[in-house]
Amino acid sequence: MSTQQEDDTPDVDDAAPATPASGSPAALEALIEDHVLEREDHLNAPGFVIRADAVQDVLSTLKTEAGFDHLSCVTAEEHEDRFESIYHLRKYDDPTQEVSIIVPTSRDNPVSETAEPVFRTADWHEREAYDLVGVEYDDHPNLERILLPDTWQGHPLGLDYNQNKPQIVTFDEHKNPLEGHEQAADDSDTMFLNIGPHHPATHGVLHVETVLDGEQVADVNPDIGYLHRCEEQMAQKGTYRHQIMPYPDRWDYGPGGILNEWAYARTAEDLADIDVPEYAQILRTMGGELCRIACHMLALGTFCLDIYGDFTAIFMYAMRDREVVQNILEDLTGQRMMLNYLRLGGVVWDIPEPRAEFFESVRDFLDELPERLDEYSDLITSNEIFQARTVNTGVLDYETAKDYGVTGPVARGSGVDYDVRRDDPYGYYPELDWDVVTEDGGDNYSRLLVRMEEVEQSARIIEQCVDLLEGWPEDERDIQANVPRTLKPEAGTETYRTVEGAKGELGVYIRADGTEKPGRFKIRSPCFSNLSALKEMSTGEYIPDLVATLGSLDVILGEVDR
Repeated sequence: MSTQQEDDTPDVDDAAPATPASGSPAALEALIEDHVLEREDHLNAPGFVIRADAVQDVLSTLKTEAGFDHLSCVTAEEHEDRFESIYHLRKYDDPTQEVSIIVPTSRDNPVSETAEPVFRTADWHEREAYDLVGVEYDDHPNLERILLPDTWQGHPLGLDYNQNKPQIVTFDEHKNPLEGHEQAADDSDTMFLNIGPHHPATHGVLHVETVLDGEQVADVNPDIGYLHRCEEQMAQKGTYRHQIMPYPDRWDYGPGGILNEWAYARTAEDLADIDVPEYAQILRTMGGELCRIACHMLALGTFCLDIYGDFTAIFMYAMRDREVVQNILEDLTGQRMMLNYLRLGGVVWDIPEPRAEFFESVRDFLDELPERLDEYSDLITSNEIFQARTVNTGVLDYETAKDYGVTGPVARGSGVDYDVRRDDPYGYYPELDWDVVTEDGGDNYSRLLVRMEEVEQSARIIEQCVDLLEGWPEDERDIQANVPRTLKPEAGTETYRTVEGAKGELGVYIRADGTEKPGRFKIRSPCFSNLSALKEMSTGEYIPDLVATLGSLDVILGEVDR
């Protein structure tokens, strides 16, 4: 489906969330009025404060009767007088329709009802909220720490957390390392198997606790947190204008670069009511799609290395083409990995001089790309070994993908026609001609096809951006808006905005407290939600299938753990 828009399309970044009559704040409040304590208005969505024991009733009603089938994120925060959990609900069919459900609890008893029976993705999100903030969720199926060690004392994002308190991990010399992980009776044939965090098939410091029943996977538990750096807390210590922007590059170092920076920029610009010049939007769009190609090339090469160990051909070919993209990004931004190219209100600088040479290098890459992709298709998609390892393995069906909040190529490989660039437009995407790629297989093979076809669509977008930038009048090349040196959004202002990262929907929630630093900064990682579905995709299959499925998710642990 083309995203070509008419010339009179409004700037969606500046527009209020679209809410037809059936989804208007008044209509939504009427659906859940028995549980609503008060109304709030976040910049991105209407908000409803509800009782802590009504979470499942409210979310179930909004899901079944109002169509809010996407629990995008759960944000927990501590205030001076209360704890809060915020459930950010959207629609897969139209993410511009949003609603925030705010669940306050007392400081003395921070317990609210779990949302897990309504949205399976709430499992991991609520565990993170418990781990870092200290909110507890009644009847949660597995409320234990998810990012920090089980022995950790306190909650790092709590107001009274003592950062200088030493953390002591006890050591029991003869303790059974599998104690508490028994999965079956003593006479069972099951075997507990640790994969990682050192194993190359885990794509980083991921520990996969696996239970085998004979040769089949009976249970899978991804154990994350080995790379946790509390990026949210570091962002809360930085100023909006200057100190936060370098952090997003370090979430998805694939490099997601500009795509990551854009998630923060879009949220902060919404919070501070900053308009980005049209020329700068084109630069952002071109740079973002170059980063998407670089990320997909990395995913392609490492996935094939996982599947049939082809280091010499596929992996090296993918790295070769990725290097070309990184050369272009280095010319544009000055860096190869931590790009730091975006600024609130625009970008840091224009196309490097001489402009003609830069555009020529981009066009040379685009001209060679179709032949490269044909080569990949011959070597990969027609390969019998590859097909045997990926077709009908790691299957994730349409409804399950949505229930786990899965987005990006993983969701589109399951037929979920959802792309933030088209469905909640930003940047220069509405003015360009490109297509959202979906496949219906829901398996490892489909996810690869989606990424390969998305590289073609990114190339279409980049080519149109280059055409526009080449012909743009020299005296109208505004790269930044006039942004105040110090930004202090009004206290209590809240917003949640997303972009389409290389891995899926990347979101940032910010609550302003009236200072030049955020009162709360929450990162919604697409890899986090995608990885939570690994058990659904792998149970009943074999260990080689598990390895292939994990590779097909294209997770970056820096973004999972943050």
